Amino acid sequence: MREPTLLAEEVVVRAAVITPDFVPVLSRGRHRRSGARGACFMEFASFLAGERWSDHPKCTHPLLSALARAVNDCTTDEGRTRLAPLIPDVVGLNPSDPRASAVIALHCARTALAVVPADLARVMAVSVLACERYLATLDGLPEDHLGARSRVALERQPGALRWARDFIAQVGPVDYRGFDSHAGASTIRQAVTAVRSVTDADDELLAMLAGAIDACRRVAQGGPVELAGPVVTRSWAPVRESSTVRETSTV
Repeated sequence: MREPTLLAEEVVVRAAVITPDFVPVLSRGRHRRSGARGACFMEFASFLAGERWSDHPKCTHPLLSALARAVNDCTTDEGRTRLAPLIPDVVGLNPSDPRASAVIALHCARTALAVVPADLARVMAVSVLACERYLATLDGLPEDHLGARSRVALERQPGALRWARDFIAQVGPVDYRGFDSHAGASTIRQAVTAVRSVTDADDELLAMLAGAIDACRRVAQGGPVELAGPVVTRSWAPVRESSTVRETSTV
């Protein structure tokens, strides 16, 4: 089993080492079954799983599948090949535990919050808090409970944290029914779009997908939601102002 992924740099090195002799030709969007013009990440997963050719195979958790499609489409042509070694990892990874949805979305929001400029941080902070509250509800913990990694990520963006808390207070109680198709899907879409706007986006998107796979696997195996050990942080610097993300919340 692969070691949990923490940083983009670690994932990039590992992907370069384990790339198989046969590397699928990944490209954006949907493709015909022949694969003559390549395939997307999840279409190859459906092939490996022995399912009908599809970018929505049943073998993978719906939110993990949505993330893989988004990362596949937002990664550059040069960087997309490095996603290929992760394809086998999503085959058969579809736990029924609702915490899987929460940790996948939470990982994406935290990854984005660590690297996006200030104008995108508010949306990601709302997503982190919303996912943490959903996890707390599922685990029977106080509503304001925060995991160590979320706490560190939010403390590095104090302005966004204050705004997010005020926003959630104004919205009121959140109904988490349909999390996969609403708040969870929105969080993933916004996180990937936001990260796409930063320097070294390919590395960050690769790390986001690999980390989400690891998080989902921990839930599937009955392990802890949070990784043990110290929280590793990185320096952050805004690269440019962006208006890419238009939505204001995921709750």
